[in-house]
Amino acid sequence: MVSRDAVLSALSKVEDPELKKPFAELDMIQEVTVEGDSVHIDLLLTVPGCPLKDKITSDLTEAAQSVEGVEKVDVKFSVMTDEQRERLKAKLGHTAQMPKPSRSPGDYARRVICIASGKGGVGKSTVTANLGCALARRGNRVGLLDADVYGFSIPHMVGVSGRPMAEGDQLIPMQRGENMQVMSMGFFIDENEPIIWRGPLLHKAINQFLTDVKWENLDYLLIDLPPGTGDVTITIAHAVPSAELIVVTTPQVTATSVAGRVAKMTEKTDLSVIGVIENMAYYEVNGSKDYIFGKEGGKHLAERLEVALLGEIPLDTAIREGSDTGRPAALSDHASLSKLFDALAADVEKVGAR
Repeated sequence: MVSRDAVLSALSKVEDPELKKPFAELDMIQEVTVEGDSVHIDLLLTVPGCPLKDKITSDLTEAAQSVEGVEKVDVKFSVMTDEQRERLKAKLGHTAQMPKPSRSPGDYARRVICIASGKGGVGKSTVTANLGCALARRGNRVGLLDADVYGFSIPHMVGVSGRPMAEGDQLIPMQRGENMQVMSMGFFIDENEPIIWRGPLLHKAINQFLTDVKWENLDYLLIDLPPGTGDVTITIAHAVPSAELIVVTTPQVTATSVAGRVAKMTEKTDLSVIGVIENMAYYEVNGSKDYIFGKEGGKHLAERLEVALLGEIPLDTAIREGSDTGRPAALSDHASLSKLFDALAADVEKVGAR
């Protein structure tokens, strides 16, 4: 007969592949039952859709089958409640609520603006990079925080590389020109290396980018958010309650619909939507505009949200090339595009200014 105690002992050594602590120690193993030569394991995950399910299943199965007599192993997953997740944070050294940092974004940035989108592929990071460069070109001191942890692209788009240095317990952001400071996960890992993180570690990383980076005397801190309303967005909403939000969308109904959901999230947080930017609004040839993806989707979204339509950015090869080469169109000699982004920056300076 298979010994349940022997199975529990074997499972007690299996670590969460991300948190690097045993599941048993983290109270993530809910139940273990033994029926003949079969073992059934119920495990709690921090978030639904965990990308490490296969790895976790394999590790738990291997450990259980190391016990004499075990032939079959069944692993079932469920998701932690908010209360269970807070207890896990406490075990990992995170407090239940977002800690009050000794140095908050309000101490070093006059305005904090998050750039969000409902889904990927709408050019949110391209807009963030060019808006930041245009604000800097207008004489503002700008910080670019690439909080799109899974899809970081800001360093490449603005042409900044290297590894930030530390000064005491703070990181020194990378510099682009005199007026721009940049921080991104992309400075710390290989560009092609996947990041497979869940809630607690994302929470910690973003909090460190906000509090442990030596941002200095910023007029604007622009935060490039991941698409949607996941852990990173919620973490920032709690950490910077006075932050403003700009929603980036393309003209299609599907894009504006999901973008609207992101904006509605602000009703449950203290973020305030200050405007909408429509990207890939049209394609211009010889002075004629072709509305490839539809027309005025951004305008209609702005009207629904009762905010300003800050700008309509065309689908233009020069914008794509600028992002690919690290020379943003906002800083180029392309007169119409640099003028467009300058006007966008001027509108951002006006809207929501405090």
